[in-house]
Amino acid sequence: MLRLIFLGSGEFGLPTLRDLCERHTVAAVITQPDRPAGRSRRLTPTPIARWAQEQSNIEMLKVPDVNDPGVVARVAALGVDAGVVIAFGQKLGEPLIGSLGRLAVNLHASLLPQYRGAAPINWAVINGESETGLSVIGLAQRMDAGLVYGQSRTSIEPLEIAGELHDRLAAMGPELVAQVLRDFERGALKGVEQDESLATKAPKLSKADGVVLFDADAQDVRSRVHGLTPWPGARVTWVRRSKDGSPRQPLILHRVEALTDLSCFIGLDATPGAVPQPGDVLAGHRVAVRDGAVRLMEVQIPGGRVMGIDEFVRGHAIVEGDRLEAG
Repeated sequence: MLRLIFLGSGEFGLPTLRDLCERHTVAAVITQPDRPAGRSRRLTPTPIARWAQEQSNIEMLKVPDVNDPGVVARVAALGVDAGVVIAFGQKLGEPLIGSLGRLAVNLHASLLPQYRGAAPINWAVINGESETGLSVIGLAQRMDAGLVYGQSRTSIEPLEIAGELHDRLAAMGPELVAQVLRDFERGALKGVEQDESLATKAPKLSKADGVVLFDADAQDVRSRVHGLTPWPGARVTWVRRSKDGSPRQPLILHRVEALTDLSCFIGLDATPGAVPQPGDVLAGHRVAVRDGAVRLMEVQIPGGRVMGIDEFVRGHAIVEGDRLEAG
């Protein structure tokens, strides 16, 4: 059994933290301070802080600067064997890393060296990857560039959104981290250098990234929609056909199916012989793209709830001849 310290903030690390507490002694948990959240901007603890507050036997520190000398000294005084970092949100300096015991590792949601950065899950989906996974690496001053101590793989399903993949990968974390720590305990841990020539980046997404262009192949449109869901959201503008003009309404796409059969263009209610343009709404809740169409499966009016398309159209008539545009 090891004496550990855990540094994390996001929900991604919760399954692993719970597992570590069952297998080892977690001397302390370090997380980010409470931040304003929601429309009310109420100060809200991190998911890690909420869970740790409910435990009676774990010291918790909320630190705005984890590299503050006072924090480093406090960590060093804990006398831990190893430190585990997952979705913490602050860069760790060398003095702090040196205070984390004989081993300091990070759980990262990609098959490194691919997708180094803050949003590896999103970018793997956006880029249409068929496989991703987890890596446990040693902490290094260059982002996500440390020695690889273990990896696990999983496929990305065609209709899987980034939020669902996030949860699946989080659930895979405990066993991989446990295996690395078992190897460390018995002196059998070996690290592998990353191949820098294969390194790719996964920068943090912003709300400005949440746009969908239909002048692309169906698979690319599907991948982008799914990779942006739930954050920052795949936003479009729904332009409705009407005798009074074209009312415009924002719409968020959550899940779509890629259709590459050009026969899906048949049935468009438009001028005879007209060729559908990317973004045109076709029969069967389909939207024309460069090489076919995507079928709408789940959508949301901003501020409303996510609905399956059949439920949505009962209250919001999206019909042939409407358009979806980059929003």
